[in-house]
Amino acid sequence: MTMSNSLSADADIRRLLTVTDKQIQGLAELLIDCVDGGASVSFMHPLPMTKAVEFWRRVADAVVRGERALLVAEDARRVVGTVQLVLDQAENQPHRADLSKMLVHRRARRQGLGAALLRAAERLARECGKTLLVLDTASGDAERLYARQGWQKCGVIPGYALLPHGGLCSTTYFYRELGPAAIGHGLPGQNGRAK
Repeated sequence: MTMSNSLSADADIRRLLTVTDKQIQGLAELLIDCVDGGASVSFMHPLPMTKAVEFWRRVADAVVRGERALLVAEDARRVVGTVQLVLDQAENQPHRADLSKMLVHRRARRQGLGAALLRAAERLARECGKTLLVLDTASGDAERLYARQGWQKCGVIPGYALLPHGGLCSTTYFYRELGPAAIGHGLPGQNGRAK
């Protein structure tokens, strides 16, 4: 996958089974970049580094417990993208996961990384035995990406959350049926490149 605008040439998408302090720092920097850019991802602007690090430490703990799966895209210099699957669902929903916090650094956007992260998350969900994914977004660009990748829009809730710089925004819900779990089809592993 090619990156430009001062990003290194290759971004590697990997599943993290544990998260190092360096990766937490990189994920925190990515989250701050997205919030600075106006992404409605649960945080208000300005997002302090300590709060961003605290969030990713909680995610890292959930990853170790198997409650979440974390995919990270890194180039030679930094974390440039991420997405999570919330695997820990109610006992009557073992087939479902929530796709959460898909973030792409502003300098790495419109180069296919969002679509690559989404495909990798879908493969990982299948590997985990999930046949239904659900997400919500407040971004028109993200809505277009999800629709292009075969996700189904199922509704909009007005005034759902605050934008990072203030003002209410709507959120749009999407779902994706994955079908029977497919084992071993290009899943990004601990060190494997997503295809």
